Amino acid sequence: MAEIHPTATVYEGTVLGEGVKVLEGAVVGKQPTLSPRSTAKRDPLPPTVIGDGTIVSTGAIVFAGSAIGARVILGDQSCVRERVRVGDDVVLGRGSYIENDTTVGALTKIQAEAYITAYSTLEDNVFIAPCVVTTNDNYMGRTEKRLALLKGPTIRRGARVGGGAILCPGVEIGEEAFVGAGAVVTKDVPARKLVVGNPARVLRDVPDEELLTP
Repeated sequence: MAEIHPTATVYEGTVLGEGVKVLEGAVVGKQPTLSPRSTAKRDPLPPTVIGDGTIVSTGAIVFAGSAIGARVILGDQSCVRERVRVGDDVVLGRGSYIENDTTVGALTKIQAEAYITAYSTLEDNVFIAPCVVTTNDNYMGRTEKRLALLKGPTIRRGARVGGGAILCPGVEIGEEAFVGAGAVVTKDVPARKLVVGNPARVLRDVPDEELLTP
């Protein structure tokens, strides 16, 4: 049975798994309010689904049409937009934000104040440090050409992104790669490489002892 705090809002049709907790002031199943100029899809949204044992912490918001896996922690004031898929055992830190049409794999950790832009893919066991920023629009809202090219980063299994790093639209961070703190990633990062700087450049291999699968 789910536990819903009296100050939380859970919209009709929302599916809450066994042992789910929705804490003070949290909102689950919210419909989006879109600007007339928004590039987000406007199709009808199915109910939000929250998996067994997940905790929607104080002030967190989960929009309609998203599916959250089991044993996930949605930190205080975090936000998950519509049509997002979050795998099992994921942790979202305080104030982190996942935009629409994004996939987050199992066991991924997204720390405080990180921003995951729309149309991104994060595979399993990804680590996103605090204040990471991802982007998806090289034209920054100008020209109709951009509409066909909107794409967030793809972050492959086991990759790690350091605090305050910026990932440019459409880049791929390879499996088990390591992006150093403050790096600005403008092109793809090879698997198992460590990159630093602005623009990010390869510094060395990721040590074998740090790999999930040496």
